[in-house]
Amino acid sequence: MKNRYNTFGILTLLSLLIALVNCTPPKHQFKYAAADTKGFSPQKLDTLSAFLEKAGSSGMLLMVDGKVIYEWGKTDRKHTIHSIRKPMLNALFGIKVAEGVIDTTMTLRELSIDDIEPSLSENEKNARIADLLKSRSGVYHDAAAVSKGMLYGKPERDEHKPGEHYYYNNWDFNVLGAILEQTTGKSIYTLFNEEIAVPLGMNDFQGVYTSIDGESEEFNIPDTDGFYQYENSKSKFPAYHFRLSARDMALFGQLYLNKGKWNGKQIIPESWIERSTTPYSVTNPDYGIAYGMLWNVLMKTENRKSRSFFHTGTGIHMLGVYPSSKLVLVHRVDTEKEYSFNQGDFYKMIDLVFGARMD
Repeated sequence: MKNRYNTFGILTLLSLLIALVNCTPPKHQFKYAAADTKGFSPQKLDTLSAFLEKAGSSGMLLMVDGKVIYEWGKTDRKHTIHSIRKPMLNALFGIKVAEGVIDTTMTLRELSIDDIEPSLSENEKNARIADLLKSRSGVYHDAAAVSKGMLYGKPERDEHKPGEHYYYNNWDFNVLGAILEQTTGKSIYTLFNEEIAVPLGMNDFQGVYTSIDGESEEFNIPDTDGFYQYENSKSKFPAYHFRLSARDMALFGQLYLNKGKWNGKQIIPESWIERSTTPYSVTNPDYGIAYGMLWNVLMKTENRKSRSFFHTGTGIHMLGVYPSSKLVLVHRVDTEKEYSFNQGDFYKMIDLVFGARMD
């Protein structure tokens, strides 16, 4: 009888262990391919590696047709992605719009959105979610996590009607995060974990988050997957910062390259990705760059036969998706500590990547 109970206990323990293993989301197993089989010169990529080492990058990853052809640095290291947080918002909006949870024609007035004094005007309250997604809200209230560069060219309050003028505006982006949370009842980081990270099998993102006082002289970047940055003297809406590894960002880019599909399941509607990467505001006519909905767009030009899209962070991080080349590009710099990589280095990095193609 005693042996029977011992056997039962062992079987019960094994069942619990198996259940725990089965509850752990599977991690994506990356596939690799030789660079020259995907149209890239290994010798020229060696030159890129030497440059990244000297310039002070932290990691870089190139995927072609879903396979890694180039990996350099600490691609598993999480740090802040800065403005690349906007495409993360885009993915969640695409999902919730498709589910009927969010209607992009709704206005700030209908959503009962307002801010600290000086509060929103009647004109500003006419801004729709669609206007915020395009950074054309016409709301020029102070906002959290605004850099000096973002303040350049900021219009006066009520200078433009909603929808008529593009201005890269953190108020719009921060409020979009608040709208997601208001309509779903969940933290943006929980949503991202459930809707994106787990289905893609992200290796490093777990949805752990916290908050910081962005106006404190002593704040440190927390070692979490995300954090709210509050600056309560400017706005009641925090910035929503993400900390991701290069390899997890590459999976996110691959999802967009796959037109929203992953392992046979449509996670983000293809129509939403098309809509989001449509150029609504031309931001650099000389280089054919525009802004879509939370993505920068490289438009078709005389010298560019196809459209692609990307987002940068602090001008040196990058997530790029190039559908005609089946290419996903991720470049990272550890900006949570002192760094030397600059915008000139960024352009050199881009030249070296595309100069490595064997066309």
